[in-house]
Amino acid sequence: MSMPFYVPPEQLIKDRADFARKNIARGRPVIVLSYDGGIAFVAENPSRALHKISEIYDRIAFAAVGRYNEFENLRVAGVRYADLRGYSYDRQDVTARGLANAYAQTLGTVFTTESKPMEVEIVVAEIGHDPSSDQIYRLTYDGSVGDENGFVAMGGQAEQITTGLQEHWRVGMSLAEALTLAVEQLSRDAAGGASRNLTAAQLEVAILDRGRPRRAFRRLAGQLLERLLAPEDPTTDAPASDDPRPGRHDTLSDGAADS
Repeated sequence: MSMPFYVPPEQLIKDRADFARKNIARGRPVIVLSYDGGIAFVAENPSRALHKISEIYDRIAFAAVGRYNEFENLRVAGVRYADLRGYSYDRQDVTARGLANAYAQTLGTVFTTESKPMEVEIVVAEIGHDPSSDQIYRLTYDGSVGDENGFVAMGGQAEQITTGLQEHWRVGMSLAEALTLAVEQLSRDAAGGASRNLTAAQLEVAILDRGRPRRAFRRLAGQLLERLLAPEDPTTDAPASDDPRPGRHDTLSDGAADS
């Protein structure tokens, strides 16, 4: 009878972590950062149908990088968790902290018990009534949870982007300033070459708007996003009305995509 191969637990965990990190780093990055009126989400994503950024509940949003089918399942599970808890108890009982804990249990269980870890990193963010009560949680493939302050970057070139955000992000930035900073970091060449020119059509942008009374999630696209990113005359904040073009509206059914 042949003997099964023995793999030390330390080596098994290391191999799983290396596998997940390598595949997550292949995806285009996502930046989440606070501004004076809320929290902004910016990703390089030319797809208009498959999204990396989505609404979970009234004042909670979700962003992800990695394998699409895996974090789409997590997004759907998060919507179901939020709807069930809000219906069973109260809408105020649905929090980003509770959702992050539920995601951490799922990711941690898969990482330790399954043969392949989930190739995803996600951010769960909740807008508060003031900047001090905003919450941004980053969850990695092994279920680790980080409480981020101000900004976070995931996916390819995340370390380089984080360094740039540490140098240039500041408290109280306007929406236009925050989006411009995020796009500048996404445009940088990892090899040190000339920066790319990312247009509004190549970006997926959404915000949690503190000024909205209930559903804070908004997608920004089209002419509105172009005005916010215009260097000569940027709009200081998003107007009350959304982009009027068909399909540009808030939705709970959006997925997320990566490459």
